[in-house]
Amino acid sequence: MPQPPDDLDAVAVRTWCSLALEALGRERAEIDAINVYPIADGDTGTNLYLTVESAAAAVEAVFAAHETGATVPATADAVRAMAHGALIGARGNSGTILAQLLRGMAGVLADGGDAAHLRRALDRAADAARRAVAHPVEGTVLTVAAAAAEAAEGEESDLRTVVHAAYDGALAALARTPEQLAVLGRAGVVDAGGRGLVAVLGALVETVTGQAPVRGPRTARGKAPTPVDGGSVVGLPVGGTPVEGGPAGGFRAGGVPGAGVPVGEGPLDCPEDGVAGPAFEVIYLLEAGDEEVARLRTRLDALGDSLVVVGGDGLWHVHVHVDDAGAAVEAGVEAGRPYRIRITHFATESGHDLRVQAEPARRAVVVVVPGDGLAGLCTEAGATTVIARPGEPPASGELVDAIRRAHAREVVLLPNDAALRHTAAAAAEQARTEGVRVALVPTRAAVQGIAALAVHEPDRGFDEDVVAMTAAAGATRYAELAVAERQSWTMAGICQAGDILGLIDGDVAVIGADVPATARTVLDRMLAAGGELVTLVLGEDVPDSLADALEGHVRDGYLAVDTVVYRGGHQRAPLLIGVE
Repeated sequence: MPQPPDDLDAVAVRTWCSLALEALGRERAEIDAINVYPIADGDTGTNLYLTVESAAAAVEAVFAAHETGATVPATADAVRAMAHGALIGARGNSGTILAQLLRGMAGVLADGGDAAHLRRALDRAADAARRAVAHPVEGTVLTVAAAAAEAAEGEESDLRTVVHAAYDGALAALARTPEQLAVLGRAGVVDAGGRGLVAVLGALVETVTGQAPVRGPRTARGKAPTPVDGGSVVGLPVGGTPVEGGPAGGFRAGGVPGAGVPVGEGPLDCPEDGVAGPAFEVIYLLEAGDEEVARLRTRLDALGDSLVVVGGDGLWHVHVHVDDAGAAVEAGVEAGRPYRIRITHFATESGHDLRVQAEPARRAVVVVVPGDGLAGLCTEAGATTVIARPGEPPASGELVDAIRRAHAREVVLLPNDAALRHTAAAAAEQARTEGVRVALVPTRAAVQGIAALAVHEPDRGFDEDVVAMTAAAGATRYAELAVAERQSWTMAGICQAGDILGLIDGDVAVIGADVPATARTVLDRMLAAGGELVTLVLGEDVPDSLADALEGHVRDGYLAVDTVVYRGGHQRAPLLIGVE
């Protein structure tokens, strides 16, 4: 964790995006579980994760463009990238509103990141989000955002005090949402979108202070937080644990009704239980002018509900629930140029296309590979592949698309990278909402994925197949060689720029001067614990002579150990090693 910043500069924005993505990755499933408004489709956490994932990727792209220079990006570039990334990647009602919140903040933070600018940014964000929603409803993320801005407005101190005040205000407002929105009160849960925003603000607190916020309202400057429902101050049930003494007896995650939850009068546009809403969710990006978008809002508002249109400067993100999906898309065509059109039928939640397709296969494997060579190998083995190019890890949307391409009722997903665990989990959850049974095998390296794919048997039971693939992956130790970019401390000592690093199971174990010697040392360390099969995956520029030399080294020094060699193509590491 970098030193906590005095203001929100580009590095802080990058850290905030990263921490927000991690937070939503941890809480995604729980947020999905309490999603009952406006549609109980259980995808709010996933949609928020995908939206922030797109924002974080856009910020990383800005930093990547500055890697060769000595300076970091300007704050304005980072916050605008964050807002643009969220806009183009927004998913669902909640993600669309979050994108507008980030856009509103970016408009102010581009001019400065001190406490005064942050207060104005929060206020601008809450106002922009409310104006983007055709019919704002209290007890939703809009209420939570407004409370965060109001709480921050009362603080004239430093940045840390402001972010804590905003977080505390949002947390307290979230706890009150079941009293404001009848459908939440009946289900005994807080608003899912609001809870996601609290997670994002919590990541901002951690960015600015260096410490994750304490769950529950804090006392600031010796003043007690405002009691909720006229009683004692209560904490927020983040992990599904009932909160004793809270309003209405506490809230429970997962949509399980809580005892004593009052049923109040719901807002006029809150759908009553048992009344079916619109059949389709329609989302698209739109290139259009302000006047055309104003007319589009009026037309879409007449077609359905949950209308949210966010953006500006010629690019907009449109979200609406309608019965006539074609009319909603046609309205976009008349207004400008719609693209990235996504139509989800709430009854089936197919979320892809509505055309008749061939009967799906029984089972498929989707595997992430680091280069073209392994992609060909895995394709020959019957898997659907996603290529993770150097510096370009796949987004969850790419994994979902690969699962769809596999067109199977059951899918085993092999991410082959520990850093993709949240991304792969979000993709698996999204695919499950589309009716696909997905098992995520947490492979951490390509050689583990190869081992799992080798024992895959589509004719046996799904659970049995997943267990066998998981066992094969877990029995495979993995290593890779990398070139040190700069002097740094490692588990094996200090390395210099240009040194060859041998990483075993993710940790630097060997520092060498050249690839062949380092590879031999890594193999010796791995085989000291035993092994029956060595897998070598060579990078694009590595000569075949290296594989021949390492194969001879294994044959001469370790009896009954076989070696297989594959060409990985253009991959990040010059050599990948697996030992089973």
